[in-house]
Amino acid sequence: MHPQIIRDKPGDCPICGMKLVEKVTGGEKVADVTLDALLKPTNEFVVSAIPVTTVQKKEEQVEIAALGNIAYDTREAGSISSRVAGRVEKLYVRYRYQKIYKGQRIMDIYSPEMMTAQQNLLFLLKNDAGNATLIQASKDKLLLLGMSSQQLQQVIKTGKPSFTIAVYSNYSGHIHEASNGGVMNTPAAGMKDIALITEELALKEGMYVQKGQSFFTVFNPARAWALLNIYGDNQGLVKTGNIVRIVPETAPGKDFRAIINFIEPFFRGNSKTISARVYFDNSILKIPIGSQVSATIFGNAKNASWLPKEAVLSLGIDMVVFKKLPGGFKAQKVSTGILHKNNIQIMSGLSGEDSVAVNAQYLMDSESFVKIKKEE
Repeated sequence: MHPQIIRDKPGDCPICGMKLVEKVTGGEKVADVTLDALLKPTNEFVVSAIPVTTVQKKEEQVEIAALGNIAYDTREAGSISSRVAGRVEKLYVRYRYQKIYKGQRIMDIYSPEMMTAQQNLLFLLKNDAGNATLIQASKDKLLLLGMSSQQLQQVIKTGKPSFTIAVYSNYSGHIHEASNGGVMNTPAAGMKDIALITEELALKEGMYVQKGQSFFTVFNPARAWALLNIYGDNQGLVKTGNIVRIVPETAPGKDFRAIINFIEPFFRGNSKTISARVYFDNSILKIPIGSQVSATIFGNAKNASWLPKEAVLSLGIDMVVFKKLPGGFKAQKVSTGILHKNNIQIMSGLSGEDSVAVNAQYLMDSESFVKIKKEE
């Protein structure tokens, strides 16, 4: 057959006598589309040959990604306070976040109350040595006021009162001023906070303190927790006891597994996330407090109906798919649940037999406005 021979109707080639073959643009015959389908509003009905998919009913092992940071475990925090009123004669710690140990001497306090209690004991020992009850009561009072057993024995041995009482730490860790509430400055706070690490304490020698006043809070960096931010779409999926894998951004090689121990039942500040706490022993890992972490939370398996996330189009308030009908696709509103990997949960709006476009965005252009017909 000779390609230069063109006719507007079937026939034979006048040169060789072969049957003329119908020519179709693009080499593919266009599917028959009814005129009724082509006349439908473009914001309700789309004519396309895009591939379709169906809702898959299956069980998915839910994995939730989260970000967070490492913080002190406030359950392990200790307070250093004075049992008597008086004046700070000697201070042995000098700056914030200084490392201290259990049994370390923190300060010496001169207290008139302590002086009076010691003089009463010495008077009884000298003038009423047989009154064991009063003597023991005087000793107990001094111990309750914070005097150590060694100091008490020294007073009895020398017969002279001690002018100061030593305050010791009952905890090991980093020292924070009690007025700061133990808040740790993180890198996100800016370079201006670096100076706070070595800033002098507000408490100075010569200052007067009150009975029961708390000077310092001690946090142990070996006892820490990870605070993970859980966004609204995933809050219903995270449960206490879920296994979680945590990877510190500054030390990926120190990743570890733990469990979700507690989920805070409130939003922090203006945040739209809730915090999940993961308690762990930091004595071996030694992850710096304030470190940013990424986490994978392994939730329970979820048996549900799923579609590829590309098949669902968000219109802001509504979620739609393009449902396959004879002649084209119609916008169909659906209710969605969680987004897991590349799948999105379909709660309602489709049946198992319905076919939808695999890519809803493909059926849209930059000026499209999808209209959803309300069900009567």
